[in-house]
Amino acid sequence: MVKIMLAIRLPEAIEKRLALLAQKTGRTKTFYAREAILEHLGEMEDAYLALNRLQNPGKLWAQEELEAEIDLES
Repeated sequence: MVKIMLAIRLPEAIEKRLALLAQKTGRTKTFYAREAILEHLGEMEDAYLALNRLQNPGKLWAQEELEAEIDLES
């Protein structure tokens, strides 16, 4: 597994909260940043993909077109 470094800028208040959490729990700030990203990445992907789809709709299918493509009798 290749690990990539990521540097992010956070508002000072958020960084302080993160540092305090890390200090109180004995974990690293990196641990909590990674956990937050992994927890919410799927939701963010879904939201942005849905927004993109609304802004750039693809082909619209009529029900008759869909039924013609799929043999519903089988």
